[in-house]
Amino acid sequence: MTSMYLQRRYLLSFESRKLPHIFTDVLVIGSGAAGLRAAIEAAQYGQVIVTAKTSPEESNTAYAQGGLAAVLDPKDSFDKHIADTIATGCGLGDEAVIRLVVHRAPVMIEQLRQWGMHFDMKGSRLSLGREGGHSANRIVHSCGDATGKALAEALLRKARQTQNIKTFDNCFVIDLLTDPPTGGAGAACVGALTFHPRYGLQVIRSRQTILAAGAAGSLWRETTNPTVATADAMAMAFRAGVTIADAEMMQFHPTTLYVAGATRSLISEAVRGEGALLLDRTGKRFMLEYDKMGELAPRDIVSRAIHEQMAKTNSTHVFLDVRHMGAQAFSKRFPQIDAKCRSFGLDPSKDLIPVHPAAHYMIGGAKTDIAGRTSLDNLYACGEAACTGLHGANRLASNSLTEALVFGEITGREAGQRLAEVNDKFAAKQIDWSNPVSLRTELDLTDIRNSLRSLMWRNVGIIRNGQRLTETLDIISFWQQYVLDKEFMDPAGWEVQNMLTAAHIIVESALRRTETRGVHYREDFNSSDSVWQRHQFVRRSEHQLIVE
Repeated sequence: MTSMYLQRRYLLSFESRKLPHIFTDVLVIGSGAAGLRAAIEAAQYGQVIVTAKTSPEESNTAYAQGGLAAVLDPKDSFDKHIADTIATGCGLGDEAVIRLVVHRAPVMIEQLRQWGMHFDMKGSRLSLGREGGHSANRIVHSCGDATGKALAEALLRKARQTQNIKTFDNCFVIDLLTDPPTGGAGAACVGALTFHPRYGLQVIRSRQTILAAGAAGSLWRETTNPTVATADAMAMAFRAGVTIADAEMMQFHPTTLYVAGATRSLISEAVRGEGALLLDRTGKRFMLEYDKMGELAPRDIVSRAIHEQMAKTNSTHVFLDVRHMGAQAFSKRFPQIDAKCRSFGLDPSKDLIPVHPAAHYMIGGAKTDIAGRTSLDNLYACGEAACTGLHGANRLASNSLTEALVFGEITGREAGQRLAEVNDKFAAKQIDWSNPVSLRTELDLTDIRNSLRSLMWRNVGIIRNGQRLTETLDIISFWQQYVLDKEFMDPAGWEVQNMLTAAHIIVESALRRTETRGVHYREDFNSSDSVWQRHQFVRRSEHQLIVE
């Protein structure tokens, strides 16, 4: 029997002629750094609509603490940054993409400064920090540990000042619309089916579409991501027949504040860049036993080391020791982290900070070329929604915001320039779609959502094995039979359907990659295999999973 995640092309039955239509030249799905940068660029060529699932301020970008990686020190070099990115990518990085992003990074920083974003300074020069995997100080930051928030505010301010851009808040994009409606090979994206709590279902017709809503951390119980990060972009792209690359590659951040019963809060890698040490429950520093770079090893190594050390010491967490910095220096450099710690009664100048790994950044996504094009005509992807090849099998710290800006600019420009080629402006055909009525029992969506997140954390987390992955597929497939067969009329239902779809893609990909590489660690195949020094691609085609 065909799995439900392959059967469902659209989450809803609809007749487009009966729905309100909005027309635009370029539709940007997602209001994080990548989406806003794409919109700003595309607005030079035509009308742009940006959709935000809740408010434009709520995105993974706004939660980023570390900074943006760029070569700005005369003692540093592009070649060093390129080499660090390639090494961290564990054999899967695309060198052409890496060179493009690294060389473009300083230009992006200067552009942000011209747009009014303020970076932290050291005297008359930019203050440059160090993070894991980097061989030089090349991380620029703003407001200490609030770089992402400052970046989001700067881009949103610029977007609001830019003619031709409209932002639709609280606009849930349910599915990508394609001609023909089935999507896949030979199809073209013609817009999206959306929902707004005030206006209901709407069709946004677009000549070009940019997918930039890629965060997926909420698939895991332990995550640094906001609750909106439910893998919507991966799921809707997959349903439309877009090729998905490296879905198994989720990066886990080594250090989030661990307070039992509280939501996890990111403790930036920059803290370790300032000399913080990792200690286990006995007070022992352990990272040098796992890697010569110690606390500044790449994230996959640090996360696994913490996981193993917790197992050895029968503990739920380890500790960050920042006492050497002193209260004043720490609060000045990391004001948000300091305030968060103190809200739980922790004084970083005197107390050890309890930390634990958590799901952080989705490396996989819609496969794109160096121009941001996906396998679906008229659809581009950037940011966390895309798999550009920059990160390979493991993301180098602070390369993500830089990538979002570079590929946001590229996709915005490419989509804008293509408008001149698409002369039949809104000639998309009428789209009718009907899903069969389900007679199966309805399950509690909140229970499914919570159970899925716990299951993904236990079985598809930092350490994986074939048996657990197979069991996970069986459980997800069972839930799908009772959830993906239904039609819901609220975002909560669509989110759970997207989460189940994306989870299946991720677990299927993790099961097929029978090796350990970067963030993907298989304890039953605990070494890298040269046969697997390649990307893994999957796509949906007429109720079949095509693996390439």
